[in-house]
Amino acid sequence: MTYKYFGAPDRATAARVPTALGPGGLGLDAGELGALGRLGDLMETSGSPTGHLSTKIKPETMSAMVLTGIQGVPLHQVPPLELVVLHPDYAVVQLPHNVVEPLRKADITELGAAAFIWSTVQDRRGPRDAFVIYSMLHEWQDFANRLHDAGHQLYCLVWP
Repeated sequence: MTYKYFGAPDRATAARVPTALGPGGLGLDAGELGALGRLGDLMETSGSPTGHLSTKIKPETMSAMVLTGIQGVPLHQVPPLELVVLHPDYAVVQLPHNVVEPLRKADITELGAAAFIWSTVQDRRGPRDAFVIYSMLHEWQDFANRLHDAGHQLYCLVWP
């Protein structure tokens, strides 16, 4: 699965993004962040001031990282994503306001603590992964702030 995070002013506009991209546009991928690879490839601009973020990190995982690591919410209380479109070839989900706002407002200490917490998850390699996760959260924070400044909400296009 590949996940393309993007901004849109509303759900109706977000729902039209997959058809605006067309079948060829769904295949764009900026990096292998899920394998904790190069962060330099994380950002890919789409011609708009906000761009988009393509990754292998599930939006559910991103939400859990923010809420458990930054807000201290127990994992079982992380709210579900908001489904915008369900199509046989893709889905579009909206990341809830209660996930995006804490991410946007977190300071470097909170981002570092969240990264450390998530680096201790099974199959992670400790401090090395904590730094990569911290860098990833910081990139997501910058992206979320650019979207907010443009009056957009955060959505994710999911496709196989």
